[in-house]
Amino acid sequence: MSNLELGIYSFPVLLLLIFLRIPIGLAMLTCGLAGTWLIMGSTAPILARLKFETYSTFSSYSLSIIPLFLLMGQFATLGGMSQSLFKAANAWLGHRRGGVAMAAIGACAGFGAICGSSLATAATMAQVALPELRRYGYSGALATGTLAAGGTLGVLIPPSVVLVIYAILAEQNIAKLFVAAFIPGILAAIGYMIAISIYVRLFPGAAGSHPRQTYRERFRALADVWPVLLVFIAVVGGIYTGWFTPTEAAAVGAAGTGLIALINGGLTRETLVASILTTASATALIFFIVFGAAIYNSFLALSQLPVEAAAFITEQGFNPWIVLICILLFYLALGCFMDSLSMILLTVPIFFPIVSGLDFGLGAEEFALWFGILVLIVVEVGLITPPVGMNLFVINSMAKDIPILHTYRGVTPFVISDVFRTALLVLFPVISLFMVRLLY
Repeated sequence: MSNLELGIYSFPVLLLLIFLRIPIGLAMLTCGLAGTWLIMGSTAPILARLKFETYSTFSSYSLSIIPLFLLMGQFATLGGMSQSLFKAANAWLGHRRGGVAMAAIGACAGFGAICGSSLATAATMAQVALPELRRYGYSGALATGTLAAGGTLGVLIPPSVVLVIYAILAEQNIAKLFVAAFIPGILAAIGYMIAISIYVRLFPGAAGSHPRQTYRERFRALADVWPVLLVFIAVVGGIYTGWFTPTEAAAVGAAGTGLIALINGGLTRETLVASILTTASATALIFFIVFGAAIYNSFLALSQLPVEAAAFITEQGFNPWIVLICILLFYLALGCFMDSLSMILLTVPIFFPIVSGLDFGLGAEEFALWFGILVLIVVEVGLITPPVGMNLFVINSMAKDIPILHTYRGVTPFVISDVFRTALLVLFPVISLFMVRLLY
């Protein structure tokens, strides 16, 4: 068996291991080590690779941004920012038809601007918004579908942990990727609200009524959101203006949200320890997946699969847009079985060289930014795509009385919205690149 064939056959083996419920990081690590041993014919290179990859992966300065963003999300929850965001959004939108669900989407977008994790955003906002959605008579399908979809805004709106990983893999500027993701993230929130508006008109019984609040109450609720705005300006504004590097901005954000949580009384010795342990656990999980992907991708490089695949696509003369669409459809299918971080780590080292050699009428850097945003969107759709959308199970675990099939049905309008938005961004790359061109 040739090295190239080993690389090709490793994919079905990897998917089989994942299907058998072996953790994705361990599955990639196992395939990578076994494949390297078959190619090299000795265990000595494997041991050397383990030593090298362990140090080179975990000593990366860029990766230090991940635990800081995760810790910032923990402190933001303790500081009551999720509650204030939902109250403010509900005060302005709640009286509309489907307004409480729209408010949940708006609050998810705001929380995503200081969190960076889809699962954390979904779980946090579910605790705040789900009781209100139940209170005003929203159907279980619409309530859980809204919160599952809203959770994806935690990654779509910068700062984003997944974008950091993509930037490292594609060797791109993190700050520019954050800028490029801003408009698509806002479009996602608007698209979800439109989906809710259409849904409640088709199914009037799915949403209850909410009394209109006075403008005095609205502005009072809006005033309580100032800590979120302050942290967002400090973190994202600091990155955009060049005051901080992304890692420094993450540290400033973590310190700022921690201070706000302390002032609001949510940060105590017990909650501080719990936040640090939760952050450490989530970071260890992410880093192990990163390490497994590094070993597996090293094996793929030895097998020459990425190079041969790129050369094959180029030589066949396929239309670049057809290739891109096929890759995006593959991501949508893969998202039914794998989480977003694993998909990014597994596929970008293979797909990026393929599409980089094709002509889309963009410069190398602009193409890398645009492709990164497209990949980010389609892998996040996987978080709400049945049967194994991670956000669906997170929300369903918090609403155990609602059958998972109802949640599947409730999330369908949001998946349709995502498909339309992805098509829009494919057809008009300037949507993703406008802010980058403006600021850089």
